[in-house]
Amino acid sequence: MTKRLPPLNPLRAFEATARHASLTKAAAELNVTHGAISHQVKALESALGVKLLERAGQRLKLTPHGAELLPAVSDAFDGIAAATQRLTRPASTGALSLSCVPALLSLWLIPRLGSFTAQYPDIRLTLIGSNDPQDLRSPDIDLCLHYGDGTWADCFVRKWSSLELFPVVSPTLINNRPIRSIRDLAEHTLLHGDDGREWRTWLMAADAIHLERGKRHYMVDARLSIEAATHGHGVALGDTVTASELLAKGQLVAPFNLSVPAADDFYIVCRNEMKAAPIVKVFIDWLFSEKDQADSRTSAPVAGRIGSRRKRSTRLLRQP
Repeated sequence: MTKRLPPLNPLRAFEATARHASLTKAAAELNVTHGAISHQVKALESALGVKLLERAGQRLKLTPHGAELLPAVSDAFDGIAAATQRLTRPASTGALSLSCVPALLSLWLIPRLGSFTAQYPDIRLTLIGSNDPQDLRSPDIDLCLHYGDGTWADCFVRKWSSLELFPVVSPTLINNRPIRSIRDLAEHTLLHGDDGREWRTWLMAADAIHLERGKRHYMVDARLSIEAATHGHGVALGDTVTASELLAKGQLVAPFNLSVPAADDFYIVCRNEMKAAPIVKVFIDWLFSEKDQADSRTSAPVAGRIGSRRKRSTRLLRQP
C-alpha cells in the first residue's frame, strides 16, 4: 500500500515557521512572501485536518498536533540536508588507508602531511609503511604508493615518479673524513638499502667496482640506510625523491655529480573498484600536486667535482 505524504512545500513552510515562531522569519529564510508561508501552513493543516500553529501574543506556538509533527519533519529535513552534502562533497570527509614505501612515507609524505590536513581536515588517514605486493589486494587498504615495474595485473596503475640514485653523506662525516674523489669511498662504510645491487650499479657507472669489497652494512630498506647516513655511520645511496628534503636542509650532502637511474619507479596502485572512489581521487590529485610543487622548488640535487656520467642500469630489487 502506497504511503501518502503531505506535499513538500507546505512541510518546509511549517518547519521553518515552527522553528522561528514567526511567519516573517520563515518567509525570509525560504525567500518567499509572508502570505505564501501563511498559505502553505494553512494548506498543510487542511490536508491533515488538524491545527498545527496558533497565536500567542505576537508569536506563534505549536499546538499539541504541531508539537508531535515537528520532530519528525525536522529530522527528515536534516537527513535530506546531510545526504545532499555527502553527495555534493563526497571526497572531503571519510577515511582512507594508504600503503606506502617506508622511505617515501617517512622522508617525503609525512613532512607534507600538514598540507593535506589543511586542505581536507575531515579526511582521516591510516598510513602503512610497506612495499608488500599483497597490500594491493587487501580489502583493508584503499590505495598504494609502491616501488616496482608497474606490471601489477588487474589493478589501476599510474606512474607517479621516476628516480635517480646517488651517494649521500652527512656533513659532519665528510668534514671529518673528506671525500674528494671516488677513491676516498674506500675509507668509508657503504650503507645498503637492498642486497647490494644498487651500490654495485652506481660503482660500475663510476668505474669503481673494486670498492664493493670495502666496509659495508645492510638494511632492510632505504629508509634505514638514509637514517644511518644522517647519523654519520657511512655513505648511503639517496634518490631524487626521498633525499631531496634532507639535501635542501643540509642534513645530507651529495659529494659526486654522478647518478644512475633506479631499476623501477614509484607507482600509484589500487584495486579497480577503488579508482572511482572520490576520496581516492582526492588523494591521488594531492600527491601529484605536491610532487609538482616539490619539483619546481628543488634545484639539482647532485653536485660535486666529478663529471656526470650515466650508464644504463641493470634490474634491481630496491626497497626504498
